[in-house]
Amino acid sequence: MTDHSTHLWPFALRLYACDGVQPACLDLQDRLALDVCELLWLCWLDTRGLTLDDTADHALAEIRRWQREVTQPLRQCRRALKAPAAHSEWVTQTRDELKRAELDSERNALTRLEALATTRQGVRDKRPDEDLETTLCRWSARLSREDCRPLLEACRVLLRAEPGKP
Repeated sequence: MTDHSTHLWPFALRLYACDGVQPACLDLQDRLALDVCELLWLCWLDTRGLTLDDTADHALAEIRRWQREVTQPLRQCRRALKAPAAHSEWVTQTRDELKRAELDSERNALTRLEALATTRQGVRDKRPDEDLETTLCRWSARLSREDCRPLLEACRVLLRAEPGKP
């Protein structure tokens, strides 16, 4: 069983709950096929003075495979059952089980992402001229400054609200 005693998980939950973050993340996931777990991890890295290094794609390969082969199919099944669930309690229960499995799968990915940071695989210290926006835009050329705005603001709000709790 995966050890879920992490610092990233509670940070991700707090950030995701900030105004505007959930819809922004889901939009980026659906519109640009970006991984929300990686996105939240990048925000968490930034709070720790870290950013991606040149080996990040290699370090992330196994986690990306997990997301592609496990998390995404669970999400697709759950979404496919949304309309039928309105007419069947059994389908609703099945959809709820899929939702729990999807969340567990994402938690597993976040645990593994945190381990990369802990072991310094694919990450390095930020330089003074680097900020979260720089990291996000380097991570995905598909992200615009407008796409990043809700996440950047939420990170600022979260850090002001909980300065000692990255």
